[in-house]
Amino acid sequence: MKCRNGAAQSLSNVSLPALWRLLRTLLVFQNENCRDQNFSRLPQLLLETDRMWMTNLVAFCLLAVVASAEEKKLSSYATALADHSANLAFSLYHNMAKDKDTENILLSPVVVASSLGMVALGGKASTASQVKTVLSADKLKDEHLHAGLSELLSEVSDAKSRNTTWKINNRLYGPSSVSFADDFVKNSKKHYNYDHSKINFRDKRSAVNSINEWAAKSTDGKLTEITKDVQNTDGAMIVNAMYFKPHWFETFNDQMVDNRGFLVTRSFTVGVPMMHRTGLYDFHEDKENRLFVLNMPLGKKEASMILIMPYHLEPLARLEKLLTRKQVDTWISKMENIAVAISLPKIALEVSHNLQKHLAELGLTEAVDKSKADLSNISGKKDLYLSNVFHASALELDVKGNPFDTSVYGSGKLTNPRLFYADHPFVFLVKDNKTNSILYIGRVVKPKGDKMRDEL
Repeated sequence: MKCRNGAAQSLSNVSLPALWRLLRTLLVFQNENCRDQNFSRLPQLLLETDRMWMTNLVAFCLLAVVASAEEKKLSSYATALADHSANLAFSLYHNMAKDKDTENILLSPVVVASSLGMVALGGKASTASQVKTVLSADKLKDEHLHAGLSELLSEVSDAKSRNTTWKINNRLYGPSSVSFADDFVKNSKKHYNYDHSKINFRDKRSAVNSINEWAAKSTDGKLTEITKDVQNTDGAMIVNAMYFKPHWFETFNDQMVDNRGFLVTRSFTVGVPMMHRTGLYDFHEDKENRLFVLNMPLGKKEASMILIMPYHLEPLARLEKLLTRKQVDTWISKMENIAVAISLPKIALEVSHNLQKHLAELGLTEAVDKSKADLSNISGKKDLYLSNVFHASALELDVKGNPFDTSVYGSGKLTNPRLFYADHPFVFLVKDNKTNSILYIGRVVKPKGDKMRDEL
């Protein structure tokens, strides 16, 4: 296979006429009449091979395509970590959902996993081994952990192959007294694309403004605020700043957007633009649990957004008790491709979470404890702990997507569509179909919008 991959790489640098001449020569000398080195028939053989060159050229190109696809196959370490990060998604979501002050949730498990990998890179002894435990990766060697997480994140965030906007920016802040070790800076940049910065919290307002300005700049102004305040300022601070905008496999019609009410509670409604379309989608109605489940493919169908919504307005606690990886897989397995009339809010959310306490409750107890943390690979000294883990995303849902297949409108397949009208809180996942990892898991409880008069 190494030879094939080399051929694939060389092919891109060879012009078509040159490749034709090369193939003609190869075919001639492979001809059985040339085995005795009888070159007197060379002109005739060249004419005969002209009829064969196109077929062989196509075969050669197909070989290159296959080799290229094989090159992109995930390693066993990345595949295992994709699976582990999907399990982490549900554990972390449930832990966050218990917080009564939390409304919208927007969490990227693969980015959290890569940040934990960075903590393992900076940690020693039990501080580092705890990270592996949280990631269910105790059996992986350190080099396989870092290479696998790096490979996974590179694969799922490839904007070109996924045709979906996802900007991911990571920074590790340290107090002004810290000196980052050169090896740590190099390796955390290599594996996890982390930048590093010192920050002086003696002027807390200026420091917080600096963090927010960096986040806004790195997301093209989409994420304007990470935090209003920082409680613990004497340790290392992780900041993830992201902007995610799905590109639908089939676009919504931008002429079919109108203002509707989104029911936050029975006594509170906000006005939001609502976009509408009817098409063929994978859909399941869980009548026993009174839920609708919809699968909306994204980009080039490399990923999907799965929306789960109760029949009617209600607190999401009942749905969230059902929300496990096994249950989601069960819902997906029962889906049918049918006509669905979708109404979905056209919204922009900015959500920031401090994950420090949630990760601690999942087992990351040493790294966040000033008296126990050993993050000495970061600075060469045992002088840091993980004081904050800010995980912030801007999510934008709008009409944009690939052109839809107009032939379906005359086929009769869209008659009597099922209705998926998302005018009340729902849970969603963005699932990568190649790696089976979860790019995002979250809930929309309170979108931005002006308060409307009470409707219920």
